[in-house]
Amino acid sequence: MKKKSKLNTWLWKWHFIAGLISLPFVLMLSITGTIYLFKSNYEIPKQKHIKEVTVFGTPISLQEQWSIANTNAIKKPNSLIISTSPNQATEFISGRFGSKSSLFINPYTGVISGEIISKKTDMHTVRKLHGELLMGKFGTKIVELIASWMVVLIVTGLYVWWPSRRWKLKGYFIPRTKLDHRTFYRDVHAISGFWISILLLMILAGGFPWTDVFGTNFKQIQKITNTGYPATWQENQIQSNPSGNALTLDQIVAKAKTLQLPGVVTISFPKGPKGVYSLSNFNPSDLSSQEKIHFDQYSGEPILKHTWKDIGILMRGRMWFMAFHQGEFGPWNWWLVLCTAIMLTIMSVSAILSYVLRKRKKSWGVPKVPASFKVGYGIVVILVLLSLLFPLFGISLICILIIEYVRRYMKLKNQNDRIKSY
Repeated sequence: MKKKSKLNTWLWKWHFIAGLISLPFVLMLSITGTIYLFKSNYEIPKQKHIKEVTVFGTPISLQEQWSIANTNAIKKPNSLIISTSPNQATEFISGRFGSKSSLFINPYTGVISGEIISKKTDMHTVRKLHGELLMGKFGTKIVELIASWMVVLIVTGLYVWWPSRRWKLKGYFIPRTKLDHRTFYRDVHAISGFWISILLLMILAGGFPWTDVFGTNFKQIQKITNTGYPATWQENQIQSNPSGNALTLDQIVAKAKTLQLPGVVTISFPKGPKGVYSLSNFNPSDLSSQEKIHFDQYSGEPILKHTWKDIGILMRGRMWFMAFHQGEFGPWNWWLVLCTAIMLTIMSVSAILSYVLRKRKKSWGVPKVPASFKVGYGIVVILVLLSLLFPLFGISLICILIIEYVRRYMKLKNQNDRIKSY
């Protein structure tokens, strides 16, 4: 690929400006993302006394435990996690997502071993800092804006990094260590960016579905194209046929265990006399094993069964990238995301050090673009497409263009005023 020097300088200018504004946020995202990867390592020993019990005697019925949970939980439980070992406390779940809480009951004594409220945990705070800067919806939009510009930073950074003449090992794939410090830090920044660029784009793709504007638009496209979950995936779309007495929770769990679904298996409770028991499994290491089965609460017969094949292609892709984003596919994925986060931190710090060493006094050090340079139609088309894909990027781009126009107008006006004064 032959590079155009003026285009290279123009792209470097905007890479520089965007990087200067985004870097503090990028650094924060990479650090909090790294911390969150250790969620299980941090929480398992800390919550062990709540989730594990001493095995003795015969467990009391799940139906009785459900009654205890209904009486003692902050909010009435809506589901149960099926235990996989005798020393595991029975977990009853109330709420969803950020408002989720789990009540744990000792199955042998009926005593509540503890309650974990998601929004009160340390890792929930880390997640909120990572996803919304602890600033709610406004913070989420800032993170989305930074993530959108990160895509632009990666693309422009790759173009600026690309050799203009011939390929060399040093300076393009490994840093030059025998030159000045600024060159070394510049190389570390550019080369680390090259090595993680594809992985970083994949991780960003997994983070965008959580955002406000892009995420809402993506869900709307799923709805219009019918490529999300089928409508009957949700239990409120299915009804039981009231006939006689409802089955006990123990009977439903016994039926669920015979299916031997992999991963964490959840049973959602019926909502009213016509509601259904819904069985689902969470197994991110093998998304294709995911199932959702609705049972009649009176007969215990399955009313409807959904598998991975019933999920639309956009939802499948979304789930895959979101699982990859969190390193949930196994050790290889976890290490890959961890190394990428560490490299992103190194890349950000080296960019700051390179800038500090390059910057002159009383100057921001913004690269100067030749006055003769004109933005081509190809660049305009790319910017329009990026603006449509990432609306917050588009809005920020319009703001930048307005500021740039006003700045040039004021500069020209001042020049004309000086001429008139002579």
